[in-house]
Amino acid sequence: MSENTLFNDCENTGYEDAVCVHTDKIYDQCRDKDCIADMRVYLTQEGQALVNDAINVKLRKVEIIWIYSDIEAVPFHRGYYSVDLKYFFKVTLDVYTGVGKPCKAVGLATFDKKVILFGSEGSAKVFGSKYSGNSFDAQSWQKTNMPKAVIEVVDPIALSAKLVEPSDGCCSCCDSIDLSAIPSDVCGVFDSSLVFGGADKRVLITIGVFSIIRLERSVQLLMPAYDFCVPDKDCVAATEDNPCELFDRIEFPVDEFFPPVNMECDEPHGGCCGCGEHE
Repeated sequence: MSENTLFNDCENTGYEDAVCVHTDKIYDQCRDKDCIADMRVYLTQEGQALVNDAINVKLRKVEIIWIYSDIEAVPFHRGYYSVDLKYFFKVTLDVYTGVGKPCKAVGLATFDKKVILFGSEGSAKVFGSKYSGNSFDAQSWQKTNMPKAVIEVVDPIALSAKLVEPSDGCCSCCDSIDLSAIPSDVCGVFDSSLVFGGADKRVLITIGVFSIIRLERSVQLLMPAYDFCVPDKDCVAATEDNPCELFDRIEFPVDEFFPPVNMECDEPHGGCCGCGEHE
């Protein structure tokens, strides 16, 4: 296919040249909506002491700390890969020990998930010149031709929390966590060490998680080029003599007071190079 044939629909859009760009192409993706029920929270030492004397707990918020991902080819299904995910959450609880104001307790919760996606095949091994000290990994150097997993997730929706007594046998499996699977950087998020065992009261939470998981590969694409992106806006500098002069240049933040109804393009253009293709 010739260059003129490839971009013949863009003759009147200012197209000047075709350039080859190196980018990540999405080969497959999925979205998921997980309701994770009765997930154990591993509290800090201070938080566990509060929970042991608690009469009730309330789930204040849940934050994503990190998502570990690993990709393996699916046997007998060429081009398909299993993506193993491990979510790490920071959980904040309101702990009620009496009729007074609740106390705050924090802890860690984890969730495992697996999906299968198409990521195509690649036999060439890929290396880059970007320096990274001690980056050689004997376990991963053979996987440079694997697709890349990208996970997008928003902070979970806090649904419920409940206390479970140590004598309650319905949660005997809650302590079966692999401590070696918790990265030290994740534990470093908390001010003190976490409590993973012992005859203590437990906190089980239920959350809702929305996520998008996709497999990408680095490819080269031929694309139309119009011109270099030269900024046409002058930098605004602060003046020590009159700071109000700088403030006067700042536009009133209307969107902060009136959030937009939608994020659709307001000025679509016709043709194959329309606004809709940049959403």
